[in-house]
Amino acid sequence: MPYSFVLTAAIPATPREVYEAWLDSVRHSEMTGGEANMSDRVGAKVSAWDGYIRGRNLELVPGERIVQSWRTSEFGDEHKDSTITVVLQGLGDGTLLTLEHSNVPDEQRSYEEEGWHSNYFEPMAAYFTERKQKSVRTAPKKTAAKSTSKAKRAARAPAKRAAPQAKASPRKNKVKTRRKVAATRKRAKRARKSGRGKRR
Repeated sequence: MPYSFVLTAAIPATPREVYEAWLDSVRHSEMTGGEANMSDRVGAKVSAWDGYIRGRNLELVPGERIVQSWRTSEFGDEHKDSTITVVLQGLGDGTLLTLEHSNVPDEQRSYEEEGWHSNYFEPMAAYFTERKQKSVRTAPKKTAAKSTSKAKRAARAPAKRAAPQAKASPRKNKVKTRRKVAATRKRAKRARKSGRGKRR
């Protein structure tokens, strides 16, 4: 007789991030460690764990719910497809993932006892934790780069303000020089005039 079971897991990512990673071939592969072929379209065929799992998307609610038919290579011809329902709820800054696996062959209890935890929940938690750590490590570098550029701009700013003063001083000197020359010429003219008067 087939049976059903429910499992829960806390995943350090938002419901939207978990939903999108589950239905993306590349991210699903990175997340679980096995090659996957996923889709975000209802009715599309899906596979995971290097073809060990095959199924189809039955229902998709973005960021909230994923329902897929699920059949492993251990299912016999007499076994109908099982169904997984993944419900995603916000939990602090993470997600509470609730998985219901129904219509599972009675003799295949390993999915409930270990399979889901070791092949999905634990690798998923490690995958999203690593992604968060990478984003935290890269954040200070960007801040430092911005601070450096601001410091450079600040260092250049005083030089720009001082430049006009340095340029203005030669002009003043030229004006003073012209005035002195003009005054000298006037004195020379006066002297010449006064000299002419004395000769007469």
